[in-house]
Amino acid sequence: ASKKKMQRVSNISIAVMYCMYFLAALFGYLTFYDRVESELLHTYSYVDPFDILILCVRVAVLTAVTLTVPIVLFPVRRAIQHMLFQHKEFSWIRHTIIAAVLLTLINLLVIFAPTILGIFGIIGATSAPCLIFIFPAIFYIRIMPKDKEPNKSPPKILAACFAGLGVLFMIMSLS
Repeated sequence: ASKKKMQRVSNISIAVMYCMYFLAALFGYLTFYDRVESELLHTYSYVDPFDILILCVRVAVLTAVTLTVPIVLFPVRRAIQHMLFQHKEFSWIRHTIIAAVLLTLINLLVIFAPTILGIFGIIGATSAPCLIFIFPAIFYIRIMPKDKEPNKSPPKILAACFAGLGVLFMIMSLS
């Protein structure tokens, strides 16, 4: 498989998922208007909590989430191993401990978050400033060679201010 084919598959998958989520949100809103809650399936259960279709959709969502966790966990675990244990050889014990710690943290977040709206709020408040402000500025500062661009040059000072602004936005979003 070439890189172009994989990119095409990814683009199609994202487009299909976007359409599915958009249609679910649209019909949920058109069905309940202002009574829609942050968890759409929870809103549908007010109509008939034991409806076979709603129960099947819940099982499908549960299956999708259960099968998605290992896919998401793999790059996170690999990044942690690369950052903290870069020069050490692979260890199953370390591999398992990192996975167990990640799963424990995820489960604690799910247990103590009252709704999924709170989880999305935390993710949005932290990831958006990082992706828009902080990471690009820090990457510029780190990647630009010091002989071409000294640390006290105006572009690097502006990049540092930009990163600081991102941290400020993150703090404001979380409070």
